[in-house]
Amino acid sequence: MRYLLNRVAATLPVMAVVAVLVFLLIHLSPGDPAALIAGDMASADDIARLHAALGLDRPLWSQFLLWAGRLAQGDLGTSIFTHVPVSRLLAQRVEPTLSIALLTMTLAVAASIPLGVLAAHMAGRRVDRLVMLFAVLAFSVPVFLVGYLLIYGFAITLGWLPVQGYVPLSKGVGPWLSHLILPCVNLSLVYTALLTRMTRATVLDVLHEDHIRTARAKGLGVVAVLGHALRCAAIPIVTTIGIGIAFLIGGVVVTETVFAIPGIGRLVIDSVQRHDYPVIQSVLLLSAGLYVLVNLLIDLSYRLFDPRIRA
Repeated sequence: MRYLLNRVAATLPVMAVVAVLVFLLIHLSPGDPAALIAGDMASADDIARLHAALGLDRPLWSQFLLWAGRLAQGDLGTSIFTHVPVSRLLAQRVEPTLSIALLTMTLAVAASIPLGVLAAHMAGRRVDRLVMLFAVLAFSVPVFLVGYLLIYGFAITLGWLPVQGYVPLSKGVGPWLSHLILPCVNLSLVYTALLTRMTRATVLDVLHEDHIRTARAKGLGVVAVLGHALRCAAIPIVTTIGIGIAFLIGGVVVTETVFAIPGIGRLVIDSVQRHDYPVIQSVLLLSAGLYVLVNLLIDLSYRLFDPRIRA
C-alpha cells in the first residue's frame, strides 16, 4: 500500500506540469477562436466584444488560474462553439473510441502472442521468416493507407462490410461489430506487429536459459515448455501492451477520421480546426492522465508478479 501511495503521489507533479504545458501550447498557438466565431465580415469591435465574453482578453495567468480552479472541482469547462459542457461532449463520443480501443487491443493480443511464440519456437526457419516479414510490413505501412485499402477491398468491391460510420451497441451486437471490424483490423496491425516482435524476442531469450533446458531434459512437451517460457517472458510483453494502449490514442484519431467514426478523435480534429480551447485542453489532459495511469499499472505489475522485486 505504501508503494502504491508513493507512486500515485509521484504522478501529481507530472500532471501539474502537463496541465501547464497543455494550456500554454494551446493558447500560444496561432489562431483566434473569436475571429472564427465572428466570421469574415466581423469588425474589430465585434471580435473585441467576443474576446471579453469568452474571457480571452484576460492575461494568460488569469485564464490559467480560472481553468485550473474549475478543473480542480471536476469542471472541464464549456465548448466555445457549441456552448455544451466538455464533459457532456466527451460522454457523447466516448463509446465509439472506447469500443475501437478495446477491440483493437483484443485483436492485437490474440494474434500477436501465438505468432510471437511460434516464431520463437521456429527461430531461423521459414515460418519465423514469414512471421517477421508480416511484422515488418504491418509496422511500416501507414495506418491511413491500409484503411483506404480495406475500405476499397471489403466495403466497396466485395460489399461485405459498411464503408464508414458507427452504430451504438444498444442497437445490436451485429451492426455494432460490423462497423468496427475494418477500423479495428486496420489499427490492430501496427500493435500486432509490435507485440509479435517483442514476444518473439523475449520468449527466444527465455528458451536459451538453463531452466528451459532442464525442463526439456525432464521430458516436458513442447506446449508445456513454451507455456513456461511465455510466463517467464510476461513482464516485457505486458510493458509493451501498456505502451501500445498509450500510443493507441494517436492511432484512434487517424482511424476515426478515415472511417468517419464520431468518436473523441474526430472531436479533437474538429476542435483543433476551430481553436476550441476548452475541448482541446481537456482531451489532451485526459490523454496524459491515461498515459500516466497505464505506466502506473505497469509498475504495479512489476511489483506484483516479478519475484525479484518482491524479494
